[in-house]
Amino acid sequence: MIKNIVTIGGSNSKNSINKMLAEYVGSLVKDVELIKVDLNNFEMPLFSVDIEEKQGFPIGAINLNEVIEKADGFVISLAEHNGAYSTAFKNAFDWLSRINGKVWRDKPMLLLATSPGARGGQSVLDVAIGRFPYMGATITGSMSFPSFYDNFKDGNVLNPDLKLAIQKNVTEFKNSL
Repeated sequence: MIKNIVTIGGSNSKNSINKMLAEYVGSLVKDVELIKVDLNNFEMPLFSVDIEEKQGFPIGAINLNEVIEKADGFVISLAEHNGAYSTAFKNAFDWLSRINGKVWRDKPMLLLATSPGARGGQSVLDVAIGRFPYMGATITGSMSFPSFYDNFKDGNVLNPDLKLAIQKNVTEFKNSL
């Protein structure tokens, strides 16, 4: 049976480097169906218990939860905004956690972060590594991908050490499915 792998770039930027990285790494997992999530396709208001009480869950959150429910695993690359999740990702994460506290359904996850800078989103990666297991993630591997524009061009990883680290993470992720 073919496994469904959901890729998420934790940003609402139309040219998200995290979406590019998540989809690239997801494409390295062979013999799976990739479901590429673009947060822009799941509109939802800024999370508020008042909105939830008045209107219930927004359709964007319900639809994204359905995608999450069908996943056998996740490849997520998080954008870093001021050392934490982007507002778009955090908002979706907050809504999803209200629908099901085990957002990630105890499924395997390869967790990434990238940025144009030398730390490659390491701060947000540290936040997620500490938080996601409580929310049902089985993190099989993680890595920050530094200096995105220097190390990723024309859909390929240029740095051989980064390429090797990604492949190692992909192998461990695939073996956990």
